[in-house]
Amino acid sequence: MDKNIKNFKKTKYACFYTYLAMASVFCLPPMLFVTFHDTYKVSYTLLGTLVLINFCSQLIIDLIFTFFNKHFNIRTVLRLMPLLTSTGLTTYAVVPALLPKYAYAGLVAGTVIFSVASGLCEVLLSPIIAALPSDNPERDMSTLHSLYAYGVVGAVIISTAFLKLFGTENWMYLTLFFAALPLISFASFLVSPLPDLKLSNDNTAKFPKAKLKFLTLCALCIFLGSAAENIMTNWISGYIERAVGIPKATGDILGLALFAVLLGLGRTLYAKYGKKITAVLLCGMAGSVVCYLAAGISSVPVISVIACVLTGLCTSMLWPGTLIMMEEKIPNPGVAAYALMAASGDFGASVAPQLVGAIADKVMLSDWAERLSGRLSLSLEQIGMKTAMLTGVIFPLLGTVLLLYITLLNKRIKN
Repeated sequence: MDKNIKNFKKTKYACFYTYLAMASVFCLPPMLFVTFHDTYKVSYTLLGTLVLINFCSQLIIDLIFTFFNKHFNIRTVLRLMPLLTSTGLTTYAVVPALLPKYAYAGLVAGTVIFSVASGLCEVLLSPIIAALPSDNPERDMSTLHSLYAYGVVGAVIISTAFLKLFGTENWMYLTLFFAALPLISFASFLVSPLPDLKLSNDNTAKFPKAKLKFLTLCALCIFLGSAAENIMTNWISGYIERAVGIPKATGDILGLALFAVLLGLGRTLYAKYGKKITAVLLCGMAGSVVCYLAAGISSVPVISVIACVLTGLCTSMLWPGTLIMMEEKIPNPGVAAYALMAASGDFGASVAPQLVGAIADKVMLSDWAERLSGRLSLSLEQIGMKTAMLTGVIFPLLGTVLLLYITLLNKRIKN
């Protein structure tokens, strides 16, 4: 083994562990949405707003570090990032438990803090892995990003077992457990050597009109794909429990955990066998349309759960695949192009889940939902959540139309 590779081995594993531990930041809050709704009377609209706050905070950090990274000490920020994660999750747990009247304020504060840390994780870990000496850098980068999905699986299993054994009223202790995990990352980065990072703003010259048009189409595509993925990511737990009527523990294992497995599996399979990314994206968007329709319309619980889970496979390549599509048509696009794509993806991940929560609340208060409830023998909450899930089909449907246009555009360019 090369001496430089051996020297940085601790650094590589510290990055891997950190990405794995950060998965709890994404999957734990949605698993607790129903608990917050019942215990602290937080509306679905406000719960959806937490998702909006999460991704908007990440978006701001992404843009700051994209354009102003030279003003920061990257090594110091990296080593403080796990402490921010731990502080955010601790705030998220302690404030609602000690001050129930200010529960939502505590959830918002905790969300902002650990979302900032999550944004830093996205910005810093990939360049570090890329800068490390390695026998197979592509494999290392693929391993880093696949760990998110598998981290979600582990977090779901741990959370489900804890809430089943100790009850949802003790959710804050589960959150504190996950708050302790980043402390291992903090200790690891303190003793791990870090490579030289050059996150500069080069290669941001203006694109020709044709390339600018394609970049705009890609930004819109990643917005719609991210929306399709993150609606299900954030609402699958509550939807399966309340709209489908499956117990929480069973729903989380069969729903969120399997969703994450298929999300990771789709990315792993493409990395090994994938080609023709535009066709893969088109199939993913179209498949997501079918899944959202089946989840929202079907009255058979098994079909609804299967549809929710299969959305993970269908959406697995919508974010990374759009980046691949962009790189194929615009080689070396530059930092500004990646910033635009990240901003578009985070925007879709923030507004779409919040929209679903707002629609669920609005529908539950409507007269027609009350009439439909009696006719279909469903509760108002079930009507609201099913309607909101059906609304989510708009994003992959528009994405399908967009990708058909991009396919025709590519054929026209070839001819």
